[in-house]
Amino acid sequence: MSPANGRAPMTVDVLVCGGGVAGTMAAVAAARQGASVLLVERYGFLGGNATGGAVAQFNSWQTENGRRVIAGLASEVVERLRAYQAAGEHEVFVMSTGHRMDRVEYAPEVLKLVLDDLVTEAGVQPMLHAQVCDVVREGDRIQAVRLLTKSGVIEVNPRVVIDTSGDIDVLHRAGADFLELDAGDALQPATMMFRFGPIDFARFDALAPAEVQALARQGYESGELARAALHSSRDPYSHDGWFNISRLGIDATDASALSRAEIDGRRQAWKAAAYLRRAVPGCEGGRLQAFATQVGIRETRRVQGDHVLTAEELLQPTSFADGIACGAYPIDIHPAAGGELIYSGLGEDHAYQIPYRSLIPTGLSNALVAGRGISATHAALAAIRVMTISMAVGQAAGTAAAMACQAEGAPDVRRVDAAALRASLVAQGSLVGG
Repeated sequence: MSPANGRAPMTVDVLVCGGGVAGTMAAVAAARQGASVLLVERYGFLGGNATGGAVAQFNSWQTENGRRVIAGLASEVVERLRAYQAAGEHEVFVMSTGHRMDRVEYAPEVLKLVLDDLVTEAGVQPMLHAQVCDVVREGDRIQAVRLLTKSGVIEVNPRVVIDTSGDIDVLHRAGADFLELDAGDALQPATMMFRFGPIDFARFDALAPAEVQALARQGYESGELARAALHSSRDPYSHDGWFNISRLGIDATDASALSRAEIDGRRQAWKAAAYLRRAVPGCEGGRLQAFATQVGIRETRRVQGDHVLTAEELLQPTSFADGIACGAYPIDIHPAAGGELIYSGLGEDHAYQIPYRSLIPTGLSNALVAGRGISATHAALAAIRVMTISMAVGQAAGTAAAMACQAEGAPDVRRVDAAALRASLVAQGSLVGG
């Protein structure tokens, strides 16, 4: 391929495509291991669902009985948020659906600053307002990625590519193989988060779980809520909450469907905010303050990897010699239609591992995946898609990519020694299990 617009191609050790929390952790981890890193993001800020999607809480740091399973860079993110006075304390709570969960609430806008700090200090080169427009593959290697930027088309020649785009757009353009949904399965729906306030949290938080569930059911049956939930997280040091109570059953890789979902999501949020004002104690004086920048996407493409992680392996749990991250989030399936969710708890001290092989796409030697597109079944993804786990997997992917670049010859992600990778992650403060 000739250089785009006469520009000389950029050459980097690691190209990370997608600046969500998985991609940002991958980029920072790779740079801290000495790799030159370019981090590509379509928005003018990093964070993905954590900022643009305004999820506003990092869930599932521990097992039910309190054993920690997520640490490393994810913990550093929270520490830095607290330095900005933008994160609450770790807490265990009961969701509006009646399920027990642990979380750290945070301010999505301030998380943008934290991620800026991390990449800047690590020496990562960010390329914001950039979209992947073309990929050149030769045999089992990605040779070039072309980016559409405000400066025109820029060609990048990476030694290793990490696709953290969520929809795995880079590998899709490279002709990678993907997993299909089984008969009877449907993609998990998207959600339009919205900020509502002020809320009298003394009254709102004092509602008994049964009262909250009854109010959620009432709102759903009246058509004012898109699902039977009143799940929210408080924006720290404010009287506002971010609400996760819409439901948009779409394939977010379909441009027309995604466009309709953004519009429908805002309509659902407006109706839900009116219901909060009318019916929910503590919310009478509130108003809809903001929509998330984008709908939050739970599931689209899942790559076919060297190992397909299954729900059965999570539930046993299976011990992997190449385990690079842990999790304890339950199997949490939001049906595309209807008001309920399918929630399979794991037990008091149950945690599972994610193997490195699930990050390696079949047929490619210089590519990795992190985030919600890794090689896992639909049911397994329902557990491992959450942001805490995505940060842990992203850190592992970035570390592995840097290690591949340190070896002699052309980098090959399969030649990364799993024991050495695990040891490096442990030295960085990660929890890998086993």
